[in-house]
Amino acid sequence: MHHSRKKIQTLFFALCAFALPAAVFAEEAAPEITAADVMFTVNNTWMMVSIFLVFIMHLGFAMVETGLTRAKNTVNILFKNTAIVAIGLLTYTLIGFNLMYPTDWSVAGIIAKVTFGVICPEGGLTAAYNPGYTYWTDFLFQGMFAATAATIVSGAVAERVKLGPFLVFCTLYVALVYPFVGSWVWGGGWLAEKGFHDFAGSTLVHSVGGWGALAGIIVIGPRIGKYVNGQIKGIMGHNMPLLTIGAFLLWLGWFGFNGGSVLSADPGMVSYVLVTTCLAAAAGIIGSMTASWTIQKKPDLTMVLNGCLAGLVGITAGADVVSVKAAVIIGLVCGGVAVVSVMAFDRMKLDDPVGATTVHLVCGILGTLFVGVFSAEFSVMTQLIGVLAYGAVCFPAALLLFIILKKTVGIRVSKEEELKGLDLGEHGQEAYHGFQFFTNV
Repeated sequence: MHHSRKKIQTLFFALCAFALPAAVFAEEAAPEITAADVMFTVNNTWMMVSIFLVFIMHLGFAMVETGLTRAKNTVNILFKNTAIVAIGLLTYTLIGFNLMYPTDWSVAGIIAKVTFGVICPEGGLTAAYNPGYTYWTDFLFQGMFAATAATIVSGAVAERVKLGPFLVFCTLYVALVYPFVGSWVWGGGWLAEKGFHDFAGSTLVHSVGGWGALAGIIVIGPRIGKYVNGQIKGIMGHNMPLLTIGAFLLWLGWFGFNGGSVLSADPGMVSYVLVTTCLAAAAGIIGSMTASWTIQKKPDLTMVLNGCLAGLVGITAGADVVSVKAAVIIGLVCGGVAVVSVMAFDRMKLDDPVGATTVHLVCGILGTLFVGVFSAEFSVMTQLIGVLAYGAVCFPAALLLFIILKKTVGIRVSKEEELKGLDLGEHGQEAYHGFQFFTNV
């Protein structure tokens, strides 16, 4: 026993004698970790957290749309919101990312050269236009934004659109239109050169989706029973808890949407952007509550929650450059305007079940113009030029796509299918199996 223990001790000391020089050598050979290396990791980590937050916004959109529509269309709403995420990411992989952030232009600053696929630049993982994080983090963050634009259209045309043609529209709109106009600003195109500022996408994301939504509701028409004998008939959503959950998920996701758009983990700028974003949302609630209570004589939960989202959309363009006071004003104005705008669209017989055209288009435009109003660095006229340029391309493009689909394969479900519900007609499923819902429409 004593002899065996001595052998083990001898072996242990021999291993130590071998390992010590190796450890010393490894320590000497290891590259020095610099402050820049640490910041690269911190920046990249914050950007990935922002990706997760923007991703959860898709669940928020799904819940908002589900809550504001009728029970018989729930499966259809959830299916569209699931498919849109996949379509947005895959089309962005195929063509969108390189079209939006071009390395070369066919027409300088206006039309980018088409490059297919996602290929990491040779020589490292650093993002092509920002050294603060990896190429792959950059791609995924921007891809989440792309999918959001199509989600906006989904809610506006809910309860009467054919699933197949709608998905075709989303594919073409997100693959071609969104990155094409996005390159004008975030890709360093002509609007960027003019000094147009849209920090996180009041115009580049929200109004792009809003213009598509407006085109869709014009071509597809209102739901059956919405406008009868010149009268506006309210069609209530079936689930206010889901709507509320969705609105709060979107508010949470906006911390990544705007906070991630700093494109670094700079503590000063990120914290400031989160403050202006959050205060605008809160002010949007107060603005819409005041307007709703005044006009409708009772506070409307749907209006108040849409007012929160209106404030968030409004601040998105200038969250980094407007003051805290301005952020509150922007939220208040957008929240109040949201109530009036929803009513105005109804009076024009433009049926939008979730108020997407109001929240994303009207308040996206307002937020973009407010950058010029509240920040001395930027011009209201330049901001207006950007708004008009986006409308001049996005609305006709979306209108043309919807008209072509309507004339070829048809864009609207049959009257019988609409009355029965798209869940059974389009999917042969029920969201609430075993429950019976009674509706007047």
